[in-house]
Amino acid sequence: MLSLAIEKRDMKADRAEKIRKGGSIPAIFYGPKETSTAILVNAIEFKKAWKKAGESSVIILKDAAGNEHESLIYAVDVHPLSGEPRHADFYIIEKGKKVKVAVPLVFEGVSSAVKDKAGILVKVRRDVDIEAAPRDLPHDIKVDISKLVELTDVILAKDLLIPTGVVLKINPEEVIASIAIAKEEVEEAPAAIDMSAIEVEAKGKEVKEGEEGAAPAALAGDKKPAEAKKPEAKK
Repeated sequence: MLSLAIEKRDMKADRAEKIRKGGSIPAIFYGPKETSTAILVNAIEFKKAWKKAGESSVIILKDAAGNEHESLIYAVDVHPLSGEPRHADFYIIEKGKKVKVAVPLVFEGVSSAVKDKAGILVKVRRDVDIEAAPRDLPHDIKVDISKLVELTDVILAKDLLIPTGVVLKINPEEVIASIAIAKEEVEEAPAAIDMSAIEVEAKGKEVKEGEEGAAPAALAGDKKPAEAKKPEAKK
């Protein structure tokens, strides 16, 4: 069981920036029967516990007086650039009560449908809801994808290996993982070009003289009109 040493924090005297410079981070714990209490935790130890526990494993908070509190990491505020934790919330679990949490799924193994048949693994769910006593809560639940042999195979919630003392709180028929078939993109051949249609359009419609749009005969290259005879002079 993971544990963290905690110190009570004086909200008036202990400034958050000063706490972080001293190698700790400000935090708080609360619960159904716990008064909200401001505390300090060592930054390095907290990061180790957070990495191992996530938000679904119990961490025992121990103070200087020897008091212990079973808790879950409820929320962590991290720096937007460095990703370092700046503040943490711990939820104190009521003794004798079971808790319901979302536990992450870890996909492992090799699927024949993916390796040998060009299928694509589809992770339908990334976590599942469970209920258990605090000390029975698993850090994660493994999903063995080697069961996906054919392209039509699926893994259902009821197929998961659930630890003793843990109850699955989702529909047992819900799909956890499946296989998608990769579709080949067929490139369509370009349509054949009708060259005769292009030739006709280039030539244009023959326009007869006298119709609208017809050019004058002289401009159209016809013979020049005969010259008019001069009138003869009278004697």
